Amino acid sequence: MIKIQFPRMADTNNIVKCPYPDVTIPENQSLVERVFQRVKEFPEHIALVDGISGTKYTYNELVEAIQRVGSGLTKLGFKKKDVLCLYSPNCPEWVITYFAVIAIGGIATTANPLYTAGEIQHQMEDAGATYIATVAEFLPKVQEAATKYTELKKVIVFGNGNTQGSISFNLLMEDKGDAFKAAKVNAKEDIAALPYSSGTTGLPKGVMLTHFNLVANIQQFCSPYFLSSHIGDCYIAVLPFYHIYGQINVLAGGLCDGATIVTMPRFEPELYLHAIQQYKATRLFVVPPMALFLAKDPRMDKYELSSVKEIFCGAAPLSKELQEEVTARLKCKLRQGYGMTELSPTSHISPKIGWKYGAAGICVPNTESKVIDLDTGVALGPHMDGEVCVRGPQVMKGYLNNYEATANTIDEEGWLHTGDIGHYDHNGHFYVVDRLKELVKYKGFQVAPAELEGLLLTHPDIADSAVIGVPDIVAGELPKAFIVKKPGATITGEQICKFVEGLVAPHKKLRGGVEFCQEIPKSPSGKILRRILRQIIKDRLKSKL
Repeated sequence: MIKIQFPRMADTNNIVKCPYPDVTIPENQSLVERVFQRVKEFPEHIALVDGISGTKYTYNELVEAIQRVGSGLTKLGFKKKDVLCLYSPNCPEWVITYFAVIAIGGIATTANPLYTAGEIQHQMEDAGATYIATVAEFLPKVQEAATKYTELKKVIVFGNGNTQGSISFNLLMEDKGDAFKAAKVNAKEDIAALPYSSGTTGLPKGVMLTHFNLVANIQQFCSPYFLSSHIGDCYIAVLPFYHIYGQINVLAGGLCDGATIVTMPRFEPELYLHAIQQYKATRLFVVPPMALFLAKDPRMDKYELSSVKEIFCGAAPLSKELQEEVTARLKCKLRQGYGMTELSPTSHISPKIGWKYGAAGICVPNTESKVIDLDTGVALGPHMDGEVCVRGPQVMKGYLNNYEATANTIDEEGWLHTGDIGHYDHNGHFYVVDRLKELVKYKGFQVAPAELEGLLLTHPDIADSAVIGVPDIVAGELPKAFIVKKPGATITGEQICKFVEGLVAPHKKLRGGVEFCQEIPKSPSGKILRRILRQIIKDRLKSKL
C-alpha cells in the first residue's frame, strides 16, 4: 500500500491532481473486453441474479448469453455502429442486451423507463436508433412512438411473447451463437454508450462515450484506493442502469472484478432490505434519498444488514450531517463520489483511507481538476467557491450532433465545465455546493440550496426538504423551503425559519418562507427537481396578474 501524500497539486496554477499514482489505461481495449477480461478466474461464480424471479447466471453463462444474443442480433441485420435503444427497468435481459450490442460494435443508447411515448420517440430519433429492446408493458408506448419515427426496424421484447410483430428476447437467447464476432474497435473514436443528459443547461443531449472513455474510468475508480471490488462481493443493483451511475459504477465496475450483481427494477423499501439480507450485500450504492431512508426509516430495524461493509453515495450532494447519521446507524463507513454523465461518470471519489465527512472526494488517477471564478475564469485557491472543471481521459467525446453545446462545455484546453459550484481544501478534498443554475441570488450573495437542505434534514420533525429561490423586487431572490413533515409532527413554518436562522449567515435565512407538501419531486437518480417547484411558484404569480 502506497502511503498517501497530501496535497499533490501545482502551486502555481491551482490545478489539483490525484495524490495516488496514475493508472495504466489500455489504448485500444473495448468496454466488453475490459469488463470480462478476468472471467477465467471465476467462471462458475454467480455474476447476475434477477432479484424478483431469482434466476441466476454464472460468469460463464453470462458471457455465453451475450454471445448468443450478439449472434441473434447480427442475423437480424444489426451492424457495427448501429444504435439500439434500451427502454426497460433493470433486469438480466437488459444487461445481456447492453453488452451484446457493444460487443458486436453497436452503440447502446439507454432511456429512462418512465419516459412517455413522445420522450422515447425524441431519443430514438435524436440517437438514430433503429432497434429497441423493451418489456411488454412498454410496448404500446414504443408502438405509438414508432408511428412518428419510421426508421425503427426491429422491436425486441424481453420475455417469451411475440407481440404484434415484435421479436422475443428468448428467441435470441436460443441462438447457437455461430454468428457472434467481437468487433474490432477504434477505442478513442468509436462510441460504446450513448446515455442522455441535460448537461449544464437545456434539453437532454446524447453524450458520446467511447470505449476508451469508459475503460479509462473503470481503471480509475476500480483502483485499490477507491472502489475496487472482490470475488464474493455482492451489489444490489437498484439504481437504474439507464443512468450512468448504475450502468458503469455498479454494473460494469462490479462485473469486472467478480462481484455478484442482483438486479431490481425499482426501489421498493421492503424488497430492497430483504434483498440485502438474503444475498448478503457487501457494498450499497445509493443516492441521497436512499441515504435518507437508511438513516431514518424504522423498517431498517427488522432486517439483518450486518453484511454491509460500506456504502457509496453519488449523483447529488449528501450533507455531512446525513452522512454521519447513516454511518452511525449501519456501523459502516459511507463514502461519496462526484461526476456526471459527461465524465463517464467519475472524476472524484472519497478514498478508502483519509476520507472526510461531507466531501465529494479527491481526484481519481489521471485526472486534473480546478475551481474557477464565475466572472473571470481564473483558477481559485483552496476554500474558494467557483465552478468545478475537470480534465482527463474520461471526458466525453462530445454531445451527439451538437457542436455548439460541446464547445460550451469543453474548452480549447480540454477542461470540461461541470456547471457545479464547489471548492477544495488544502488536502485536495472537493466539496460540491450546488449547481450553478440552482444557486439562489439574494442581494448579490450566493445561497446554495443543498446546504440549507442538509441543515433542514437534521431537524427531528423534518422528513425531507427542498430549497429554491423565489422572485423578489428588492433582493432579487429569497430562499424558500418546501418541507415534508414526519408523520405526527406539528412543527410550524415559523419554527423552521427560526431553526435555520440560528445556524446560518443572515443572507441564508429562509426569507421566502416555508411551504409544506406531501413529497419532494425527484429524478430517478435522486436529484431534486427544483424546476418543478420553481414552475409552481411561477404559475401562482401568473394567476395573480
